Amino acid sequence: MIELKGIETERRKHYFFLNPYEDAAFTRCPKCENNTKIRKFPLVIHIDPQQLLLLNKKCRYCVKCDLIIAKKSELESLIVVIFEQSKPEIIGNDYLVMGVAERRDWLDSKKGKMPQSETIERMLVFKDVLNFEPVHAGWYREGENEGSRRRRKR
Repeated sequence: MIELKGIETERRKHYFFLNPYEDAAFTRCPKCENNTKIRKFPLVIHIDPQQLLLLNKKCRYCVKCDLIIAKKSELESLIVVIFEQSKPEIIGNDYLVMGVAERRDWLDSKKGKMPQSETIERMLVFKDVLNFEPVHAGWYREGENEGSRRRRKR
């Protein structure tokens, strides 16, 4: 993955988790264990070298924790579909989900009315990008699996 450098902004919104696990849907929030909802978010994605993509994608969302969970395999499949005809050389390159755009900015970008530089200035950067590990089903002694249930990696 690439790093987000040089973007200073006071506009921060949402926490984000890019789910790399094929067998874990995170239908419950990994932070608070409330049920997650499915919502569409206009994700701002930077793909090396110098390609910006605004993708209106369905993601899991915890209202209480303000956490967006996007499935990595779905995101990568959509990137392939979008660029296989126009720019096949960037498929498989490193990418970074930088934040979300306002809905009206996403619509303007879709119509070609907003340049990439303005999109970056107006986007809402994530407050933090989190990593979680799924809790696998099974029987555990009391308290044995509590630590791994909420295990958070950085």
